[in-house]
Amino acid sequence: MPGDIATTTLTVRNDSDIVEAYSLEVVGDCAPWTTVEPARVSLYPGTSETVTIRLTPPRSPEIRAGDKPLGVRVLPTEHPESVRVLETTVQVGEFHELQTELAPRRRRGWLRGRYRLAVRNQGNTPVQVRFTPGQAGEELGFAFTPAEPKLEPGESTEVVLRVRTAKPVWFGNPVVWPFTVDTAETGDQEEGTEARRDEPAVRAPLDAEFVQIPIFPKWLLALLAALLALLLAWFALVRPAVRSAAKEAAHEAVQPRPTPAADRGAGDSPGTGANNKPGGKASGAPSGTGGDGTSGDGGSGGDGASGGGRQSSATIDLKTSGGQTRTGTYKVPKDSVFGVTDIVVANFQGDEGVLTITFGERKITTIALETFRNQDYHWVTPIKIPANDTVTINVTCAKPGTPATGRQAQGCHEVLNVSGVLSRTRE
Repeated sequence: MPGDIATTTLTVRNDSDIVEAYSLEVVGDCAPWTTVEPARVSLYPGTSETVTIRLTPPRSPEIRAGDKPLGVRVLPTEHPESVRVLETTVQVGEFHELQTELAPRRRRGWLRGRYRLAVRNQGNTPVQVRFTPGQAGEELGFAFTPAEPKLEPGESTEVVLRVRTAKPVWFGNPVVWPFTVDTAETGDQEEGTEARRDEPAVRAPLDAEFVQIPIFPKWLLALLAALLALLLAWFALVRPAVRSAAKEAAHEAVQPRPTPAADRGAGDSPGTGANNKPGGKASGAPSGTGGDGTSGDGGSGGDGASGGGRQSSATIDLKTSGGQTRTGTYKVPKDSVFGVTDIVVANFQGDEGVLTITFGERKITTIALETFRNQDYHWVTPIKIPANDTVTINVTCAKPGTPATGRQAQGCHEVLNVSGVLSRTRE
């Protein structure tokens, strides 16, 4: 039997007429685990000696059960041509050993779980394995794939175990279903071979659990309850309040609004009058004057009406030749005050040079033309320009720019728009 020790004897006799030494060596399949004691004997003529042959087959699937040849070669030292090989048969017994492992031992799921069952045949004879599941009740169903695998000595396989419950758990806590898996051998299935059970193996069943989780967990029920409470609160409290507020806002929006007294008495809206045209040229304003004394293309604002101020604007359109300096002006009408709140400067050609803006004797700003295309300034408190005083722009053209046409202009071209309130100083 593998794992045990067996012995037999061999007798060597010297029939020659000289003293002879004999070397004994085991040959054949049994040689790795068979020894001769002693391995060398010396005999006088006519004498003999018995040696012991010790067989120690290991308990391993590599040593298969069945008949194996055993040979012992006897080699004389003086007459090697007289070598002899003695043969016999060794019957290796069967032993059975299965290694099983179930993973994972704990599986969670709604209705089914999947496990891996690893099986290895550590015995020295082919076996066919069957599996027997065990459970306290009948709530679980089991399926093995393959159902009865056949394993050669030293061979291993992996079996898929599927566990299924009969019905789902809708609410509540998870349910734990413990079960066991027992592995048994059906014996050697080869034809003409009788299964032997000299050492029946006793294996403890494998323990495992299937944890069936509910379809609707507790946190989901709590969430649904909270959503339902919010929905009820919306229909019971928030929605009526929102609808009431919306109705009040709509009713308030359709109510007629009273017209201010000042508006009811005025014949014209601010900024429009018989003699004032917003954005147009102011009547009576002199043209701008260039650096050489010639007049420029200055615009003028509205002349206003007596008894109050009105919105007005004026435009100064100034063209300057390259390398020259020119000035454009707008003159405030007689008996008026121009309160400037906004100015817009346009350098649409991208000219290079210097532009200076002054209100009367007050210099407002000096700008490098190449730093902007359009620039605007605004004041909360108007800058007042008295009657007969001027708004002036002074342009020094260093290099004319290129307008949208794509051709470089012959001279610089800047536009200044001044707007504010033009008020009369005399009734």
